[in-house]
Amino acid sequence: MKVAFVPISILGGILAGIIGQKAFDAIWGKVDEEEPPQPEQREVSLGKLAVALLIEGAIFRLFKGLFDHAARRGFARMTGAWPGEESPERT
Repeated sequence: MKVAFVPISILGGILAGIIGQKAFDAIWGKVDEEEPPQPEQREVSLGKLAVALLIEGAIFRLFKGLFDHAARRGFARMTGAWPGEESPERT
């Protein structure tokens, strides 16, 4: 049953990436007037690059995690099987 969930997860990751990028662009527009710095740019402040990467990474993980969990809930409602672990492991 978990194999049937793989295409949903892949599409969800792509969709989350697109939405996350749009959200990042909107947020970065409030932070700075210039485009966000990229690692391949030579003339870039490391501090500004670090802030941009942190914001971008956090936004992507947020959207991906929320979509993935919602997709798993929908899949479980439709099939009766949860495609993943039931709860976090204790340490």
